[in-house]
Amino acid sequence: MDLPDTLLGEGWYWAAWAVWLLCFAHSIQRAPWGRLRDSEQLNVWLGMIVLLTLIWSLKAGVRPGLAFHLLGATVFTLSFGPYLAFVGLSLVTVGITLNGAAGPFAYATNALLLGGVGVGLSQVLYRLLSSLLPRHFFVYIFVNGFLASALTIVGVGFLATVFLALAGAYEWEYLMAEYFPYFLLLSFSEAWLSGMAITFFVLYRPGWVITYDDSRYLANK
Repeated sequence: MDLPDTLLGEGWYWAAWAVWLLCFAHSIQRAPWGRLRDSEQLNVWLGMIVLLTLIWSLKAGVRPGLAFHLLGATVFTLSFGPYLAFVGLSLVTVGITLNGAAGPFAYATNALLLGGVGVGLSQVLYRLLSSLLPRHFFVYIFVNGFLASALTIVGVGFLATVFLALAGAYEWEYLMAEYFPYFLLLSFSEAWLSGMAITFFVLYRPGWVITYDDSRYLANK
C-alpha cells in the first residue's frame, strides 16, 4: 500500500486521521503494557517493530500507492495481542514514513489499511478458528500460523483494492487485473515466513506468544 500524500482527496486523509486517532487511543488504553515491563518481552516487541520496518521497506510496485510487501500482522497479533500489535504496526508505519516510503499526510491511512486491517483480520481469524477447530498444537501452527497469515494478507489486499476504487484513485477493473492478484501470490510467502516464525516461537520461546499455552494445546493430546 504505502500511499503518497497526493493520490487521494484530502477528505479521505482527514477521515483516516480521525479513525486512526480513535483506534490508537483505544489500543493505548487497552494494551497490556505490564507485559513489556519484562525486558525480554520488551526487546521482542521492539525487535518486531524494527524487523517489520525493514521488511515493509523492501517492496515492489507498479504505480503510486500500489506497492507490495510482506505484512507480519498475524505474527505480531498472535504474539502480543491486537492492541500491542496495532501500536507496534503504527510505529512501523512511522518508520516507513520517515524513510520516505510513504507520505506523512497519508500516515493514518497507511496505518489503518496495513496495521489496523491486518491486526483486525488476524484477531478475527484467530478467535473464529480457535472456536471451530480442536485445540491442538498442529492446528495452532498450521491454521493460526500459516493459513491465517495467508488469509490476512489477501484480505488486506482486497480491502485496499476496494478502498482505492471507492476513493477514485484507480479504476476497479485496473485494480482487479493489475493489483489484487499479486496479493494472492504474496500470500504464499507470507504464510511460509509467518508460519515458520510462529513455529519457532512456540517450540523454543512459547512465552513470546500470548495466544499460546502448552496446557491448552499439548496437555492430554
